[in-house]
Amino acid sequence: MIDPLDLAICTQDAGPGAAPPIAQIALFHFPDFESLAAGLEDEFSHRVYGRGRNPTVEIFEDLIAALERAEAAKAFASGMGAMSAILHGLLSGGDHILLVNQTYGPILQLADELARLGIEHDRLLDTGPASVERALRPNTKLIWIESPGTMTFRIVDIASVAAMARSRGVITVVDNSWATPLFQKPIPLDADLVVHSCSKYIGGHGDVLGGVAAGSRRLIEAIFAKAFMLNGATPSPFDAWLLIRSLRTLPIRMAKHESDALEVARYLLGHEAVRAVHHPLLACKDGAPPTPLRGTSGLFSFELKRDGYDDIVRTLNRLKRIKLGVSWGGFGSLAITPQRRDNDEALAKAGLPRGLIRLSIGLEGAEALIDDLCEALA
Repeated sequence: MIDPLDLAICTQDAGPGAAPPIAQIALFHFPDFESLAAGLEDEFSHRVYGRGRNPTVEIFEDLIAALERAEAAKAFASGMGAMSAILHGLLSGGDHILLVNQTYGPILQLADELARLGIEHDRLLDTGPASVERALRPNTKLIWIESPGTMTFRIVDIASVAAMARSRGVITVVDNSWATPLFQKPIPLDADLVVHSCSKYIGGHGDVLGGVAAGSRRLIEAIFAKAFMLNGATPSPFDAWLLIRSLRTLPIRMAKHESDALEVARYLLGHEAVRAVHHPLLACKDGAPPTPLRGTSGLFSFELKRDGYDDIVRTLNRLKRIKLGVSWGGFGSLAITPQRRDNDEALAKAGLPRGLIRLSIGLEGAEALIDDLCEALA
């Protein structure tokens, strides 16, 4: 179910005309030096240089902040630009990160790199709030949650974890790329920050990279000053314009992704070649999205009964309409597997079963995709 307010935000006028102007500007002029000096003192609030603020980018940031019910948002050139800025901007040597649920691979790689700077981390696959609390250390500064989690799409009780973290002065960050702001709102659940890879559903057309972080003005301003301005992961005005365009159709696209993915998942659940299907809605007896989700997206996974590497490759290579590739959330359907010929140990460490195939259901129609899977699984 999509909130009518979100529908109004996505489709509101974003500028003086049907589309906002693209402010292709690298630097801004000032009427006097005093105004320039004041701008340099507070580049978070003033347009001084294109690496800081841009009128077109600001429109996109305001729309995301409104959708997430956040005070502020900051856009980046990629999802990893946003995610790395959060960690670099808010953490110091001696701090500890707790990564809850199965987590996006590059974030795990970044956490390993941060260890060189004295920032420690632990991975916790058990998503229960009690397990999260036991895993906290005296120096835990930040809890990173992905919900639903990568590859098997388990749900985290964001409200319980965020309340516990806030009572201890620990920052909670939620990767909300899977659900989008339409189907999950972590900020009203007391999460401190939300992050998106905008190349996924928010972009939705396979033609733009981007990232965004949203939360309190205090935290977004700290990330801006300590990481964004220094790391330079600046989104282009044209990319921001493309993302504004994409937000206008996000409610329609997400409804289609949701309905078709559920139809495909139910087909696979009854297929003799399939051992299990990992879709958040299929685990619910009453047919309603599990709390705190308001809906489900088009990304889920399934397991083959014959789970050897060659079996998976043979199945993937027989797909026609569903293409093979990284990322997800676009108009075209995609498939990928985390399995390799010799990575059983890595799969077990990540809590991933053998024979797993992840599907991103696009907009081609459930019937055509089911026909494709039927041929591939034959």
